[in-house]
Amino acid sequence: MPAEWARHRGTWLSWPHKEASWPGNFAPIPGIIAEMVRQLSPGEQVHINVSGDAMEQQARFVLTDAHVPTRNVFFHHNPTDDAWCRDHGPIFVQREHEGGHEELILDWGYNAWGNKYPPFDHDDVIPTRIGAHFDIPVEHPGMILEGGSIDVNGRGTLLTTEACLLNVNRNPGLTKEEIEANLRDYLGVTNILWLGEGIVGDDTDGHIDDITRFVDERTVVTTVEQDAGDDNYLPLQDNLARLREMADQDGEPLRIVELPMPPALYFEDQRLPASYANFYIANDVVLLPGYDAKRDQLAEAVLQPLFPTRRVVTIDCRKLVWGLGAFHCLTQQWPALSWPGVA
Repeated sequence: MPAEWARHRGTWLSWPHKEASWPGNFAPIPGIIAEMVRQLSPGEQVHINVSGDAMEQQARFVLTDAHVPTRNVFFHHNPTDDAWCRDHGPIFVQREHEGGHEELILDWGYNAWGNKYPPFDHDDVIPTRIGAHFDIPVEHPGMILEGGSIDVNGRGTLLTTEACLLNVNRNPGLTKEEIEANLRDYLGVTNILWLGEGIVGDDTDGHIDDITRFVDERTVVTTVEQDAGDDNYLPLQDNLARLREMADQDGEPLRIVELPMPPALYFEDQRLPASYANFYIANDVVLLPGYDAKRDQLAEAVLQPLFPTRRVVTIDCRKLVWGLGAFHCLTQQWPALSWPGVA
């Protein structure tokens, strides 16, 4: 599985339509997606899943109304149950074999984060539908896995969490060793690093993309809460301590960069999983969720030097995170073909 910063052919999205995911606050969500498309489309294709003609026309109207060019935007009639394409979308991998090289789609099982939000039958088949449309072979590992639960450096190391992958609501019949074997077999990794708990309010049971992310082959950014009285303080300190004892696939220590947490955000009495780690790395830009003007600037100052060839673009995410996710949760990268002889 190529790293997220490897060159993309495009980015996959699923157009939002489930109003219950943003209770009482759905109206601004399509406009936020339009701003994402505005930033992404100059540098790569944007592929959007919609249920059919009616939803495609709605989406096109939103983009046109926001003056977003659509020449690099492509719609696909693939019905979905929700918008979180990171978790239900295709994971693209590239493989060498005796006959040469090939691109594959992995269609891991999907059960809406432990059967929390049925129905999810449309989302579960999205990777296979996309594979059929583009004539890309699809493999089914036979294990529940969401894209937001893993992060790779493209050289053989994978980050994940015990809280998510070892949760009984995912793969109760598999041991930790069997889960690791599947990750190695299907993602081409050799070195699996396990962090502990996720952040408060995360209904995914601790996805890694709210906590710690690779930004190059040896460097991770990891969220740190400065307020010792905050519920996130101890879990994030534990993850930081674990990272300091970890090494990459070559036995080299990780370079660790600390990323601040935004101020606590709430919907009614519910703590929202606001995190600057939920950024998305595209060809030309890094989309950073914004929550607080002052703290956003601190996060930008951490990330921009790590991406010297990309612009870090902050987009207000306070309404979006009511749905318990941000930009990384909404996106899935489609890596460009990387072997010799491919234009």
